Formats: sequence, C-alpha cells, structure tokens
Amino acid sequence: MTVAVQGRARKERRDREPRAGLIARLRRSYDQHWYAWVMCTPVVVVLAVLVGYPLVQGVILTFTNANSLNVGRTIGVNHIPDSYTWVGFQNYVDLLTGPDNQLVPHFVWTIVWTVVCVVLTVGTGLGLAVLMNRKMRGRAVYRMLLILPWAVPTFVTVFSWRLLLSDGGAVNGLLGALHLPQPSWLSDPLAMKVAAILVNTWVGFPFMMLSFLGGLQSIPSELYEAAEMDGATPWQRFTQVTLPGLRPVSSTVTLLGIIWTFNQFNVIYLLFGSNGTDSVQILVTYAYQLFFGQMPQDYAGSAAVGVICLSLLVVFTGFYRRWMNRNETAA
Repeated sequence: MTVAVQGRARKERRDREPRAGLIARLRRSYDQHWYAWVMCTPVVVVLAVLVGYPLVQGVILTFTNANSLNVGRTIGVNHIPDSYTWVGFQNYVDLLTGPDNQLVPHFVWTIVWTVVCVVLTVGTGLGLAVLMNRKMRGRAVYRMLLILPWAVPTFVTVFSWRLLLSDGGAVNGLLGALHLPQPSWLSDPLAMKVAAILVNTWVGFPFMMLSFLGGLQSIPSELYEAAEMDGATPWQRFTQVTLPGLRPVSSTVTLLGIIWTFNQFNVIYLLFGSNGTDSVQILVTYAYQLFFGQMPQDYAGSAAVGVICLSLLVVFTGFYRRWMNRNETAA
C-alpha cells in the first residue's frame, strides 16, 4: 500500500505542468492584480530614487579610493574629471586591520551603547506601562506628561539636556548641593558615555511605554481574574500572563529599538557636536566624521562604514526573526 501511494505521488509529479518562468509569473500577477501594481509603482519609484540609487552608489564607492581631492567637480567653467581608482576590498581591510584600527573600538562601543540603551528603554517603558494601566486618579495627566519627551522634537530635547549637563548646569548644581561629585558630562569620556545613554533613554522610553500600554489593554482581564482565583501572586501574574501576552508587541518594539539605537545619530551629534571625542562616537557618527569632519573628506571610507552597519543590521534582523519564530512555534 505504501509503495502504491509513493508510485502515485511520483506519477502526479511527472504529470504536473512545469513551473512557469519569472516573466510569465509576473505577467500573470499583473493581469490578476494590476490595480495593486499601479498603486505600488509610485512608492517603488520613490524608493528606487531616494534609497536604491544612493545605496548602489555607496557600495560602488567602497571599492574605490574616492575622496574630496580626486572626485570630479566643476569650478567656474573648468571641469575636473574623476581621478580616483578601483582598490577592491582595501577600504574594508584598512578599517579592520589598518594602523589606526578605528573601527573596532567604535564597533565595541556601538554594541555596548545599543544593548544598554535598549535594555533601559524597554525596561522603563514596560514598567511605566504596567503602572499606567492600573486605575488611578489623574492617569490621563500622567500619561500626557510621560509622552512629552517623545512628542517634543529631538533636537529641542537634546539641546535642553546639553544646557542641563553643562559644567554650570542644573545637574551639576544639584549634585553639588548634595555634596556629590560633579562630572564633566560634555568633556570627560566616561561621563559623556553615561550622559549619552541617559539622554537616549529619556528620548526613547515614551514610545516603548505607549506600545506596551496598547499591548496590555489587549490582554483579556479574564486571564488575570482566573490567575488570581488560582492563588497566583502579582509576580506570577506578571510572568505567566502579562509577559506572554506582550510577546508579539515586545518582539517588534525590541527589534525596532535595536535598529533605531544602532543608527541613533541625533543624540550623539547634537549632544556633543563635532567636538566630541572619538571614544563616544558610534559607527554612524564615525562615518559622518570621515565624510564631513576631516580633510580630505574620505568618501570611500565613510561609505564602507555605512555598508558594514547595513550588513550587521540585516544579518542580525534575520537571526532575530528566525529566533522569535522558533520560540513562538515552541510556545
């Protein structure tokens, strides 16, 4: 009987029509869903112009020695042609093993920065969401106040913190009144890292709080009532009901937080400007420094750092989504 079933399956596979080619499948899809194709075309064109072309151009630059001295330019009526040459993977080799070896320290600090900031923003947002989900007097006012750091434009928030963290600012004034050390938040390397993490946490936790608050309100209250009737403690209700119920939300916002924090240019640059020491620069600000903060401007090196950042995020996102899918299947 098993042999007969296998033989029939092989015969059905042989009798099945061959799979159509790519062009035929695209034509068939267009005939069936032409309206969707028409609606998506403007978005695809915009993305191709604003994202696709610069990305391809940047990848090409990484294989050259392009800088501000050998790139073609027009001065008056005179045109100077391109004079940069193809160097292959030399830019990547120099970044990883060159005499300056600047990429590795910036990469290590970027990983530390990302992990600490995501843990603090997610943890703070989750804790505040649990508090704001409880019935209390003035809950709407508290929610509005906690959303303000996210609603205010980032540059206003960061500049405000820059004034507060200056040597004569309110933060050091408060620390001095409490007879505590007063670090140089904007010049000492270790204090600058702590300040950057705290400011980024302040900017990022409202989004996490709102996301978790929406997830909490979607969890049926009957689950909490059943757990309470079974004698579950508040901590057990949190770990056995709240966290599993928030898994779809937490997995998404954590991934978004990692991507945003890894590429967080605004906080680092606006808080310390171009005078920030190299020890506090993450990979994206280091790429900006190579492109705009030195002479000659290193176009190829900056593009190589950008491609490395993109590759790291793509690989991490793939593994993260696969890990989350595996956990959801196991659950």
